This record gives sequence, C-alpha cells and structure tokens, in this order.
Amino acid sequence: MEEERHGETEERGPGARQQVFAVMEDLLEKMKILDYEEELSRLNMKPLSRHYFVSSPYLSSNSGEQFYMFTILSSWLLNSAGRPFPEPQEHDEPNATVSNILSELRAFGVKVEFPPSKLKSGSGEHVCFVLDRLAEEALRRRGFTFSRPKYPTETNEEDSVIQDDNELTLNKLEEEMIEDPDDEEDDNVMNLEELKSRTNQSEDQQSSKPAAILESSVDPAEWRMEVERVLPQLKVSIRTDNKDWRIHVDQMHQHRDGIQTSLKETKGYLERLQEDVSRTLEKVNSREKYINTQLEPLIHEYRSAQASLSQARELYQQGSGGVTEKTRVLAEISEELEKVKQEMEEKGSSMSDGAPVVRIRQSLSKLRQEMVQMDVRTGVVEHTLLQAKLKEKSNMTRDMHAAAGPYG
Repeated sequence: MEEERHGETEERGPGARQQVFAVMEDLLEKMKILDYEEELSRLNMKPLSRHYFVSSPYLSSNSGEQFYMFTILSSWLLNSAGRPFPEPQEHDEPNATVSNILSELRAFGVKVEFPPSKLKSGSGEHVCFVLDRLAEEALRRRGFTFSRPKYPTETNEEDSVIQDDNELTLNKLEEEMIEDPDDEEDDNVMNLEELKSRTNQSEDQQSSKPAAILESSVDPAEWRMEVERVLPQLKVSIRTDNKDWRIHVDQMHQHRDGIQTSLKETKGYLERLQEDVSRTLEKVNSREKYINTQLEPLIHEYRSAQASLSQARELYQQGSGGVTEKTRVLAEISEELEKVKQEMEEKGSSMSDGAPVVRIRQSLSKLRQEMVQMDVRTGVVEHTLLQAKLKEKSNMTRDMHAAAGPYG
C-alpha cells in the first residue's frame, strides 16, 4: 500500500506528498468557519489537530477512530450543505457508509476518480479531498465566500524613514519626561513643543533649497561648551523589546558564555572526582586480591566440607527412603494382624455363646407359622378354584339346554 502511494506521488511530482498537508489545513479553517467545534462538543469529542487526517509514517494514528470521525464530519457537512444524511453509527457497514457518502458527493457534481476502498483507512489525501469538497458546498450553502486580500499602498521609503525617525525620537523624549516628572533639574529640560517646532523647521528647511551656501557664524569653542552642557540631557534610553531577535541572540551568547565558564569549573571538579574514584577503585581491587590470597586455604576447606556435607545428605536421603518403605510395610502388616485378631475374637465369642441356637429356634418357629399360613392360603385358593369350575360347569349345562330348546 505504501509503495503504491509512493509511486503515485512520484508520477504527479515531488510536491504531491506535501499537498495533503495544505489541503488539511485549509479544511480545518473552513470547518472552523462552520463552527464544527459545537458538533464535536455535542458528541463529547475533542477538536481536530492540524494534520489529523494526514496519513504519514511520522504521525501516530488510529484508523478506526479516524474513519468514525470522517463519517461523522461527512454526515454533518452534508446536512449543512442541504443534503439530509443520517448520522452513522459505529456498528454500520463501512462499505455501505462510504458508498453513500460518495454518491452524495457526486450529486453535487464532483468527479470521483478513486475507488471507495481508499476511504476505509480514515486518512490520506482522498479523505481530505472528500471533506474539503463537502466543506466548500456547506460554505456555499451558507453564502460565505473568500475575498481577496487588500494590500496597503506603498509610500516613499526616504520620507517614511525620516518621519519614523522623528516620531521615534519624539516618542522616546515624551516617555522620558513621563518617567521622570519630579526631576530636580527642570530648568535644564528642553520644552517638548519647542523641540517639535524645531523639528518642523528643520524639515521645512530641508524641503526648501537654500539660495546660497550656508556658513556658520558660531564660535567652535562655545559650540563645544554648549554640547557638553546639553549632552547629559540628550541621552535616550531605548526600551528593550522581548520580541526582537537581536535580544534573543544576545541572550543566547550570554547563556553560551555562562555555560562555557561553568563547564570549565565543573569539568575540573569532575576530573578530580574521576581521579579520586579511580584511585579508590584501585585500592579496592588491591584489597580484594589480598583478601582472596589470604582466604584461599579457608575457601578450599569450605569447599571440601561442603562436598562432604552433600555426600552425607545423599546417604541420609537414601537411608530415610529405606526407613519410610519399611515403615509402610510394617503398617500394612499391623493392619492385617488387627483384622485376623478381630476375626478370631468373633469366632471365639460365637462358639462360647448360645445366641445362635436361640436365633435358629426363632427362625424355625417363624418358618412353621409361615408354612401354616401358606397351607391356609393354598386351601382357600383350591376352594375358590373349585367353586369357579362348578360355576362354569353349571353355566355350560344351562347354555346347552337353552340352545336345545323346548323340543330338544
């Protein structure tokens, strides 16, 4: 999929891959004009970012969320453009939803030259194209049109520079006078109106050409004294503008110098610390080697004792296994012995006791009673059977006489 997109962008030109970013930014501005934030706030969704529907490997995206957002915005834009379109749900069929959106887009007269499967990813140039066309139709429905920008008229650079310098000087002097209203040297402060009149006169003199060469009649020594007297009052304090790039560059240079100076100090401290740590590590290694050499015979003794302990544990496990097996056999034999003793006790008690004879006599008496009852029942049954036979015989003879008739 990425290879196909790369091939398409190479065929259209090197800037085709970046065109989708511009389309997405224009789409976002159009939807802001249409107040799309209200629709998203109704659905408890956040506003879109500048490159939300742009498909790029550098942007993390969720295709399912993007496709749902695409369908929601398409439905809202179609309704804003005068085409009633039901709001899609998350369980709707994606192919049917995309086909309905493209059919509505074709109804506006827009040519769609790509398959609907391009929109199922929820991002890319095709998604931005569809939303951009729907946004234009919604703006056309509301009667909104983009007008051309109006540029300011150009002025002469020299006149503007002179005027700006004069205004800047006057504004700075006014700020100084406002900042220091209670200055003690009020007599030496120049009048603002007088300064303005002088600047106007100087401009008029510059505009009017002199008839001859101007020659100064002022004594240079007096001029220098006047300049030294007025010089402290002519100092202008320029306020720093935090937005000026020169200030940021100066700050960067200051920070760089501070970092370099602090780095030199810190580097010396770190080097000393590194030397101390390395010496300490060498000492620790030497002590460790010394301790290992001193404790080596003890370590051998410990290992031999540990080996003998493991052998003793194996022997103990083997012996404990035999003991457990013999204990189990002993338990079985004792159970069998208990059973034999119980049987012998029962047989001995039955031989010395007359209870079985009594039980036999009781059984014989019950058997005689049952035999008598059976004889009685047998006699009753024989009598009933004899009565039935006699009754059947009498019925047969009656039937025979009845069949023979009076003349038989």
